[in-house]
Amino acid sequence: MKWLLNIIYTSIGKKLMMAVTGLSFCFFLLIHLAGNLAVYGGKDAFNAHAERLHSLGLVITISEYLLLLFAIIHILFGATLFYENIVARPVKYLVKKSAGGSSLGSATMPYTGFILLLFIVFHVFNFHFADKTNQTIFQILASTFSRPGYVIIYVVAVLVAAIHISHGFWSAFQTIGANHPKYMPFIRGAGLAYSMIIGTGFSCIPLYILLVS
Repeated sequence: MKWLLNIIYTSIGKKLMMAVTGLSFCFFLLIHLAGNLAVYGGKDAFNAHAERLHSLGLVITISEYLLLLFAIIHILFGATLFYENIVARPVKYLVKKSAGGSSLGSATMPYTGFILLLFIVFHVFNFHFADKTNQTIFQILASTFSRPGYVIIYVVAVLVAAIHISHGFWSAFQTIGANHPKYMPFIRGAGLAYSMIIGTGFSCIPLYILLVS
């Protein structure tokens, strides 16, 4: 256990934890999006999907606690690395040079991460802790996305997530050792494609509810 703690206390150890938890969230988002596509089948299809999830009981509960643990790890280590970078370089460079891997995603990672944290709290309170006594999950979804202000918040947040993922996806693979000239161009392309799928897929759902339902 001591060796594990010693690794985690190092910069590369923190980055490895960020990579593992980040890729776990990427997998979760893909599964979550696939499930949410049931909304295009109508209210009965979406409610049936929600019922199937709830029927898993303990599996869902354990998964939720794991996601919470991964989120705490990701946030704490991300904030720590951000702080360590500031301390290590308290004075910004007078001339900003664009590095080879520099992008909108890489330049804004801490800030998009903070926005996503706020959005996740907002999202959880809107859906996970919503009163389901006298309404179905589809009714909660339809009620939330019948308000244009909420739709704007969700679409903007999802686009922020796509920007965050566009860098985080390939960066995570680089951190775990997949940094090879032969594979990195493919991984970068896959990361960009994945971020576009997540951004487009999740953005279309509230827009669909607002305009069609």
